[in-house]
Amino acid sequence: MSEVCQIRSAAINGAKKIIVKAGTRLLIDRNSIARLVSGIAKLRSAGHQVLLVSSGAVGMGMEIANVTRRPAELAKKQALAALGQTRLMSIYSEEAAKHNFNVAQLLLTAADLRSRNRYLNVNNCINALWDDGILPIANENDSVSVNELKFGDNDTLAGMLTSVSGADLTILLTTVDGLRDRDEAGKLAGRFSIVEKITDKIRALAGGTDDSNLSIGGMDSKLRAAGLATAAGAYLWIADGRDEDIFEKILRGEDTGTLFLPAAHRISGRKRWLGFFSKVSGAVIVDDGAVKALTEGGKSLLPSGMIAVKGDFKRGDTVEILSTALHAIGRGLINFDAKDCLTLCGKHTDEVISFMGREAETEAIHRDNLVLIES
Repeated sequence: MSEVCQIRSAAINGAKKIIVKAGTRLLIDRNSIARLVSGIAKLRSAGHQVLLVSSGAVGMGMEIANVTRRPAELAKKQALAALGQTRLMSIYSEEAAKHNFNVAQLLLTAADLRSRNRYLNVNNCINALWDDGILPIANENDSVSVNELKFGDNDTLAGMLTSVSGADLTILLTTVDGLRDRDEAGKLAGRFSIVEKITDKIRALAGGTDDSNLSIGGMDSKLRAAGLATAAGAYLWIADGRDEDIFEKILRGEDTGTLFLPAAHRISGRKRWLGFFSKVSGAVIVDDGAVKALTEGGKSLLPSGMIAVKGDFKRGDTVEILSTALHAIGRGLINFDAKDCLTLCGKHTDEVISFMGREAETEAIHRDNLVLIES
C-alpha cells in the first residue's frame, strides 16, 4: 500500500464521527438522494456515526414551483426553502427507512453557534441522536436566515459542525475530483492528493462556483471549511460525489479526491467556540513586543502592549487582536470596556491597579481566554 493510501486508510479507519456534506448539484432527483443515503448507510454499517449536511432545500423548492433560476430576492429564496424543505426531508426519511434507520432535522442559523449555551445545546442534541442510532441532517435555516444570521454556505456549516461535534473526518461531496493545481496559463492541472497545510498558495488556487443558478460556494468555501475542520483536529476529504462508488473508495482508503490533514495542535472545544463562533465586537491593536509575547511566548495580553482600540465593546466581549499592520493575530475575551482599554493603552501593571483598583484584572486578555490565528 502506498503512503498516500496509508494516510487515507488511517483517516477513515480512525474516524468514529464523520460529517458528510452534499451540495445542491448532487441532489438533483430522488435517485441521487437514494444513492447518497445508501452510501451513508455503508459508513454506518462500518461503525461510523454520521451527520449529513444537506443542501437542496431551495433547489427542491425551485423544482416544485417550476422556477429555473435561483432568485436574488431574499424573501423569494426563503419561500422556496420553506417549500422544498418538507419534500426533501420526506425523501430522506423514506430512503433511510429502506436501510432501517431514522433521520432527524437540524435547521440552524449562525446565531445558534455564536451563543455559547446554544452551541452546547446543538452539540448535546447531535450526541443524543447519535446515541439513538439516528442520522442528523443539518441545513442552514434558509427560510428565516438573513445576512447577519447566515453561515454563507453549507461547506462552512459542515466545517463548523465538525468543530461543534468533535468529528474526526469531514467529507465534502462535490462535482469535481478534488483541489487542482494550475499551470502557468492559469488552467487546471494535476490533482492534489494530500494537503498538509493550507497556505496562501493553496488558497490562491480556489475558484468560484461554476453554476450560481442553483448553488452557492465553490472551492474557496471548501478551503474555509478545511481550515475550520483541520484546526479542530479533523481530516477533511473533498471527493467527487458524482462517482456512484465514492463511499466504497473512501472506505477502502483509495487515492481519490483531496485529503487535508489535521493541524498539529488541536484547539480545545471552548477555544474552538471562541476562535470560530463567538461574535467579534471590536479590536485592540498591539505593538510588536506584544505580538511576540503572544505568538512565541504563550503569554497573556497586557495593557502595556496595547496601542489603540477599535469599536465600542464591553467587558467580556470577544475582540480581535491586530498587529500594527492590522493583521489579525488572534481573538479573546476582553477584561475591560473599550473606554477603559483606551485609557490603559501602554500602561504597566502598577498603573493599571492604580486606575482600575486592586480587585481588577491586570491582563487585558488572559491567555486562557485567547486563541491565536494560525498564519
